[in-house]
Amino acid sequence: MERLAMTAPGSTAAIAPEVLATAQALVAGDKGLLAMDESTQTCDERFATVGIPQTLDARRAYRELIVTTPGLSPSISGAILYDETIRQQTRDGTPFVEVLTDAGIIPGIKVDTGTIDMAAHPGETVTEGLDGLGDRLAEYAALGACFAKWRAVLSIGDDKPSPPCIEVNADALASYAALCQAGGLVPVVEPEVLMDGPHSLEQCSEVTENVLRAVFGALHERGVVLEGIILKPNMVLSGSTCLTQAPVAEVARATVRCLLQTVPPAVAGVAFLSGGQPAVLASARLNAMNQTSGPPLPWALSFSFGRAIQLPALEIWHGEEAHVVAAQRALCHRASCNRAARRGEYTASMEST
Repeated sequence: MERLAMTAPGSTAAIAPEVLATAQALVAGDKGLLAMDESTQTCDERFATVGIPQTLDARRAYRELIVTTPGLSPSISGAILYDETIRQQTRDGTPFVEVLTDAGIIPGIKVDTGTIDMAAHPGETVTEGLDGLGDRLAEYAALGACFAKWRAVLSIGDDKPSPPCIEVNADALASYAALCQAGGLVPVVEPEVLMDGPHSLEQCSEVTENVLRAVFGALHERGVVLEGIILKPNMVLSGSTCLTQAPVAEVARATVRCLLQTVPPAVAGVAFLSGGQPAVLASARLNAMNQTSGPPLPWALSFSFGRAIQLPALEIWHGEEAHVVAAQRALCHRASCNRAARRGEYTASMEST
């Protein structure tokens, strides 16, 4: 079917109408995204930590457990898949994409190919995957993907992230986003400032602001329509080894303040990454942001969690068929908790339900 281009409000760029519709659907109804786009290596590493065999069949079985979880769609609007996953099927031969679509969950795909060391900048990385990306996006769209994700990784340390590191990663994110919109897919733009390290909340806020300003500057230069993107940022957090850990309410205030100073109102929505946060704490922090007093925010504050939704289920499943139902219940529970957090209605008592 021929794509009809339209112009988003306040923009001079043309964009396919389904891109705008999908972007809105991904953040509608107090739902969020399930990130199940772990690479083969990362998935195998997580399996190893709980004693699950690191095999293709085990990965397929685990992903089938996720996509067939009953009652997931009221909390999850979209699922980010990996190249291996988008091509997999259930045991009865039904493609995972079809299972998700039939459940009302929008399929998406991770399209970056990982990071490499940045030349002349020790300890810093740049994300690859732009070569041939247009053709890969077309293939993924044919497989059923409606949105895509690209992750940039930046760390806080002595003189890090450097201006060149921020610039090159922002430029790559913008190039990816422009290619996505040209191919009819919604780009999920993920500039992750890692929580690893001893940095303070204030340092994280400063770095995150610098990164987001660079990203939106690059998106503007590439003509990316902001109404047709989802921003997937980190929360503003104390570093994981910082001696002073900011309380939940302070994290919420700092994160919302950072977004208000850097993210244009036109952006369709913000879906936070969990970045290794404990599942309960990630829900509590998201909940506090959605309870922030003051004028309504210009965009939805949602979630795009991976480990913070999956990990309890993975630990219960343990690779055993007999544990599938219990693991699915745990997965659905974490998704429901995060939906409540989107409404500002999450409470600690939900964890004992």
